[in-house]
Amino acid sequence: MRRRLPPDRSGGGSVNGGKIIVGAILIVAAVAGGFLWYTAERAFYEPVAFQPGAEIRLVPLTGDQPEAIVVERVEGIDAASSPIKFRACFTTPLSLAMLTETYRDYPAAEPLVAPRGFDCFDAQAIGKALEAGEALAFLSEPEIHPGVDRVVAVFPDGRAFAWHQLNGNLAE
Repeated sequence: MRRRLPPDRSGGGSVNGGKIIVGAILIVAAVAGGFLWYTAERAFYEPVAFQPGAEIRLVPLTGDQPEAIVVERVEGIDAASSPIKFRACFTTPLSLAMLTETYRDYPAAEPLVAPRGFDCFDAQAIGKALEAGEALAFLSEPEIHPGVDRVVAVFPDGRAFAWHQLNGNLAE
């Protein structure tokens, strides 16, 4: 003898209703993920308008006032939403020997990752070169914002990069 199950009185659409809810959750997650990516990579960054003869400055060993150095082909990005979003790429004809004899080094340099659209700035490669001694970092502008320094890293071939970095001097 077979026993019969009572009829399903749930409305018969429980599986379809679940699919709709899961589909809606996935759509909302995709839209939210796209929005997050856009705000992190594109929304707030703007090109920095460097004019011919643009100044990149370094702090000399014998003083505290940054001095302009010779630079070429400067391109940069920045955002008003955060003081650490500045990045720049440029070249300089100055040798590392001259720079180390004249300007203050920055031993705690840690380049911050730039958005993918700013191709000239590769924070991982710059960081590895600094660790290996293949590039040197210099203090460009101390306290450019409260608790933030501008740092410049220079390679022997004249390629150079600048970014803003937290310095640990935030007023509490």
